[in-house]
Amino acid sequence: MDSVIKFLRNWTLPCAMVFGATCYLIWHFLLPVSTQWRANAADIVAVVQPILIFTMLFISFCKIDIRDLRWKRWHFYGLAFQIFVFMLTGGLVYLYPDGAYRISLESAMICFICPTATAAAVLTQKLGGNGATLVSYTMFINLVTTVAVSAIVPILNPESGITFWVAFFKIMAKVFPMLICPFFLAVLVRYTMPNFHNRVISTRNLAFYIWAVSLSIAIAVTVRYAVLAENLTVATVIGIGLASLIACIAQFAFGKLIGRKYDDEISGGQALGQKNTVFAIWVGYTFFSPITSIAGGFYSIWHNVFNSWQLYRKNKENEKNGK
Repeated sequence: MDSVIKFLRNWTLPCAMVFGATCYLIWHFLLPVSTQWRANAADIVAVVQPILIFTMLFISFCKIDIRDLRWKRWHFYGLAFQIFVFMLTGGLVYLYPDGAYRISLESAMICFICPTATAAAVLTQKLGGNGATLVSYTMFINLVTTVAVSAIVPILNPESGITFWVAFFKIMAKVFPMLICPFFLAVLVRYTMPNFHNRVISTRNLAFYIWAVSLSIAIAVTVRYAVLAENLTVATVIGIGLASLIACIAQFAFGKLIGRKYDDEISGGQALGQKNTVFAIWVGYTFFSPITSIAGGFYSIWHNVFNSWQLYRKNKENEKNGK
């Protein structure tokens, strides 16, 4: 029994992904569920997932001192890298709008400009990184993403009729309430309810396991999009998968590189490498070719596999040091 618990603790994220994918596949293919029940389940998920993310963020923000939230030099390099690659791939899509690689290029665009995952602070703290610098970057990249995507959508998809301001406010409404509200609630609790605040920050792994549950739901949603997607060929899937894998490797590598230069390697890697894949899926089917929505699902697999390996190494290190 102890070995099972140890395995689950070391490989929580892969287990959560497998569980989420398996549950949806059983639900879709094996259970005689009516269309109405499927719609009800989707509505329930749409409510439960934001609550889990909000709770997880609130706990994480409670553990961060607002005075530590400040601009770091590596933030500039990270933002510049994401913007540059996003604009480069966007330029290729603009020059070759009917090219065979448009779907793969759009997938790469989404993966590179996608903001840092709201859960990244949880894992950064668990890996021993600086949660405050990570949260600061998350705020900046969400604003940059909002402007960048809003600016390029009318250029690449003029037939959609979506203007800059329509896209801007649509993205703002999607991203910022879930990011800002738990942040300000955490600040309010810190200064008005110190006893409750102390109880929140005394929880060691609660935010992490809430994230694992949220990840299971996110993977189930991703599998749903893949199963229900139309005109999805093997070549298209491979192209999207490769684009997302290259984006994942490149961003973790660059993030760790610039983070190491400024003595913040863990936060740098997570800031660029760990993505808000639910947002990536939404951006894909809202503003780009709908098939690109599965790029976020692929990216979710890649970054969680890499982070699982990092967590495994960290747990081994802690065991060796008697922590």
